[in-house]
Amino acid sequence: MKIIPFVKNLLTSPARSLRKIEVKNGLINSPQFNREIANVYRMDIDNAGDYYSSPVHYFKELGDIQVDIFDFKNSADTNLEEQISNNALIIGGGGLLNRKSFKFQMKTFEALAGRGKKTVLWGVGHNSKNKKDFRKLESYNIKTEKFGLAGTRDYSLSKEWVPCVSCLNEVFDKSYSAIRETGIILHKKTLKNSRIAAAFKDYPLISNSQDLEQFVEFIGTSENIITDSYHAMYWGILLNKKVVVVPNSSKFFDFKYAPVISSFENCIEDLKKAEVIDGVLEECRERNRLFAEKVFNYLEI
Repeated sequence: MKIIPFVKNLLTSPARSLRKIEVKNGLINSPQFNREIANVYRMDIDNAGDYYSSPVHYFKELGDIQVDIFDFKNSADTNLEEQISNNALIIGGGGLLNRKSFKFQMKTFEALAGRGKKTVLWGVGHNSKNKKDFRKLESYNIKTEKFGLAGTRDYSLSKEWVPCVSCLNEVFDKSYSAIRETGIILHKKTLKNSRIAAAFKDYPLISNSQDLEQFVEFIGTSENIITDSYHAMYWGILLNKKVVVVPNSSKFFDFKYAPVISSFENCIEDLKKAEVIDGVLEECRERNRLFAEKVFNYLEI
């Protein structure tokens, strides 16, 4: 008998909740070590922004231990507790703060930091889906000062601004020539909305599930970008594009260089408000290299 997704989620949610509690209790009650480095992030190969937001892809000094932050609810992963307990943690990047699906994990890391675990937040940011938080979010749902080092991608909330480390990817060193005026990049979930997809039927359009090279090439060969994807916004700004954002989360509202904020109904018209911002790629790379030096000193590597 086929179980529809809603019913399946009802059946699996208690098991996932129990698994998370078991993992947290196991970690909190276990001796903690800082032998090597575990790089914790959302390892979603179908979301280039999430996948390439970890510094493990850019600094060989960070080793090769990688942990998917979603593994906390995976009962099949027996290695998780060992990887977390034995190693210092680099957490991020991505929108891991003020988001229900990551709250449990981030609170666990906060507790471990209080027990002597060496912990680094690298390029994480807030990601609240509550529209009341758009433009108004004033604090994180964890105490970032409890971590050994904390560099966050949100400009006004950060004591140390560290934009997403994906700026270091060599794909941004390539030269691109514009072949279209406007490119649309929508989150893969947005594309399931037939009304929104139909509204852009006359424009070149991709989803954020493209591989990194295709994703960035599409941005590079467009003069303007309209998107509801954080990394499409970020990478568009890095590549000197005019960017208009249709926000679905608080994450769009505190980048240092604000894009034009719009709606699906008005975004084409609002392109005339967008401007090119020069020098952002170099600035973001420099911020990450300087932060990397602090991390290496802190972790003694």
